[in-house]
Amino acid sequence: MYNLLVGGAAGQGVESAVSALEYFFKQAGSQVFTMRDLMSRIRGGHNFSRVRFGTQVPKGHSERLDGIIALNEETVALHRESLSSEGFILMDSAIKGEDPRIIRLDMAQIAKTLGNARAAGSVAVGAALKLFGVTLDEERVKAVLGRVLRPEHVDINVKAALAGYEAVPKRFELAEGEAGEQMLLTGNRAIALGALAADVQYYAAYPMSPSTSILESLAQWAQEAGIVVEQAEDEIAAINMALGASYAGARAMTGTSGGGLSLMVEAIGFAGMAELPVVIVDAQRPGPATGLPTRTEQSDLKFVISAAQGEFPRMVIAVRNHEDAFYQTMRAMNLAEKYQIPVLLLTDQYLADATASIPLPDPDLIPRYEEPKTAIQGEYARYRYTKSGISPRRFPGDKEALVNIDSDEHNEYGHIIEDSETRVRMMDKRMGKIKLLEADLQEPETLGEEKPQVLLLGWGSMHGPLQEAVALLNGSGEKRYGALVFGDVWPLPKARLLEAASGAKAVLNVEQNYTGQLAGLIREETGLEMDASILRFDGRQMSGEEIAQRVKKEGF
Repeated sequence: MYNLLVGGAAGQGVESAVSALEYFFKQAGSQVFTMRDLMSRIRGGHNFSRVRFGTQVPKGHSERLDGIIALNEETVALHRESLSSEGFILMDSAIKGEDPRIIRLDMAQIAKTLGNARAAGSVAVGAALKLFGVTLDEERVKAVLGRVLRPEHVDINVKAALAGYEAVPKRFELAEGEAGEQMLLTGNRAIALGALAADVQYYAAYPMSPSTSILESLAQWAQEAGIVVEQAEDEIAAINMALGASYAGARAMTGTSGGGLSLMVEAIGFAGMAELPVVIVDAQRPGPATGLPTRTEQSDLKFVISAAQGEFPRMVIAVRNHEDAFYQTMRAMNLAEKYQIPVLLLTDQYLADATASIPLPDPDLIPRYEEPKTAIQGEYARYRYTKSGISPRRFPGDKEALVNIDSDEHNEYGHIIEDSETRVRMMDKRMGKIKLLEADLQEPETLGEEKPQVLLLGWGSMHGPLQEAVALLNGSGEKRYGALVFGDVWPLPKARLLEAASGAKAVLNVEQNYTGQLAGLIREETGLEMDASILRFDGRQMSGEEIAQRVKKEGF
């Protein structure tokens, strides 16, 4: 397994270089995982990506580096301490710096000679591939760069990459893998594909980092897929458009980040009262307010569980990795339809923007939920009292039914009421769905030891880092370590948690927030107290190595 960092200022072509490298490594049979660290500016600042690749499946990023492609001096200064003694720093001859691991290459001059100085990044890509022992030929380079660059820029960048390839000797021997049929995609693109597989028919959103690429992906596919994708004027409009589509009978979805979700709160309550199914993606970033718009955090958990006044059933699912993002989006759509509730799908910047190679997903694993058809007897009642609390749906335009809905409390027929008896019956009807929903909950995934002495708890994107951390800790042979990683977080599944915690000598929560929100939720729901918390809230994701080190530092 190798780790390569590409860094430079925004506007220097970091993303183009990284995208090309991902495809080259994938074509060489490697499994790939790329973490992106971005600043919220168009030019300047320091952007970098960590590309992890090899024949093993990377579970997340690593702090250890085998190589650095430095497009500016700042990249060397910030990251050289993470570079192994056998590693390399590949940079232009004009960049200042002293280090025995530096490989200087006239990238800009080579590119200028070929006709475009901006092709210097492709020179670096070609050189890096040679250093890692990737076999290249012109056809292969042209195919990859054709996916990354505009057509008019491909030819010159092909020449630049091949020139860089010939300019350095091989340093490492990358084993040719057998990756099989793989997809290379970001977490957000996995969510968008999952939505398509779930037969989403309407998606409305306002661009907000880091959720925007869901909107962009679905818009790209909209015509071919036959779906409506609407860029709304703001987040309030976006969710209300989605709810309107849901009322009309379409499978509907919206997406945003924490600030946008704050604007959606009233409409989430409306969805609860009107019993309108909708899927809402919250791609988390540090808050409050604008916060750190291009960084990562897990600080919206308690917010989404309680968003909107009053009490109504909802479900909250946190996606754990790229495969999970695809399947949980499909599942979220089904559960929203089945129970006629809002389902909130939590991801975060780390997972949203990270790229991973995954096996081709199989949509048949999550069959589409189809509501049982029941005959209408007499006047149609949209909110008819049923044993399950789930009323048969009809849609505007149905000749058999007049479909009334209301944001006020209402009776079976959707008409406004104020009497206490009907209010109690309607609350019982809606809240009764929670008990039914519990039967559809998925217990947290177990990592490492089934009966650990030290139990680590996490949720969402902590899955990969925790998986690696547990493997590192168990490799020491001192204690038995295990982890539970929650996907379903509300309602909270408790059975496996209580069983694992009862046999453990210590329980630790690992989260990307300040207050340990999952730990607080677990305490509220079960009375279980954590023995320690491992938290990070600076906008950067914990790695498996960091978690393992901090567990040891805490004495566990």
